[in-house]
Amino acid sequence: QVQLVESGGGLVQPGGSLRLDCAASGSIFSIYAMGWYRQAPGNERALVASITRDDITNYADSVKGRFTISRDNGLNTVSLRMNSLKPEDTAVYYCYLQRWPGESKYWGQGTQVNVSS
Repeated sequence: QVQLVESGGGLVQPGGSLRLDCAASGSIFSIYAMGWYRQAPGNERALVASITRDDITNYADSVKGRFTISRDNGLNTVSLRMNSLKPEDTAVYYCYLQRWPGESKYWGQGTQVNVSS
């Protein structure tokens, strides 16, 4: 089993910054990819950013240039630095992990991000 624990959510004003962290533990022998999805009320969960073991990153168009994903392979952690936050970034953010391509994703419990004045 794999466990993921997120931290770093909260309330921030438009234009502000937040950093989300996710720590993985459990039966992890290798990691293919980690990343973040988000889900706002009434919307489906959608990819925000991902990073592979080869450090290939992928971002949703809506966050390109504002968000940066990074990972620490030795610590099995992934972080999401979010700058220039907008009200439309408000959502529950979920960390995920895949140990190999095609594996069903493991999910964290989610952390709430609210962008509001």
